[in-house]
Amino acid sequence: MLRAALEILDERGAGGVSLRTIAQRLGVRMNTVLWHAKSKARLEELMADAIVAGASLDELPRHWRERATEIARRYRAALLAHRDGATVVAGTYAAEPATLDLAEVLAGALLDGGMSAREAAWTCWSLIYFILGLAQEEQALPDRALPGLSVGQRPALQRVFPFLAEDSFEERFEFGVAKLLAKPAGNRKRSAARG
Repeated sequence: MLRAALEILDERGAGGVSLRTIAQRLGVRMNTVLWHAKSKARLEELMADAIVAGASLDELPRHWRERATEIARRYRAALLAHRDGATVVAGTYAAEPATLDLAEVLAGALLDGGMSAREAAWTCWSLIYFILGLAQEEQALPDRALPGLSVGQRPALQRVFPFLAEDSFEERFEFGVAKLLAKPAGNRKRSAARG
């Protein structure tokens, strides 16, 4: 069922996925699909987790920052591997195995870097939200209309607009992740004491 849902997602986008289209694709009655995914919301949670499962957690670097950065890269790649993948994942709160496994490994890397539990949790959320937002923007690129946009008499926006309008998603991703993983000053002493 999930394979069919992801195939439809890749063909038609998020708006084309429904319990009915999955049933049609599988040649079964809708009740059969409902037995597996009790509702459209549940289907979306399962799809989101299947998308996140595309981010391999094998053979990660040992150093915490490199590990967290690699997890972020793999997460982004998993989102971009499916049409509207970021939209599907952002629209759910999937506390499912693949999603929890990715959060566990990411939070572990941040804790290994000397962050407090609170700081690690908030940094984890910040990374996830940043990646989801940037991936959604990248996947919506054909529909964007920034080049002809006028910012009017807003001097700060006039100065930065050429950079806001760039399609440099890879560079923006790397920049954002590096900023979010910059070591906070309060943690330097704790980390140095750990060796």
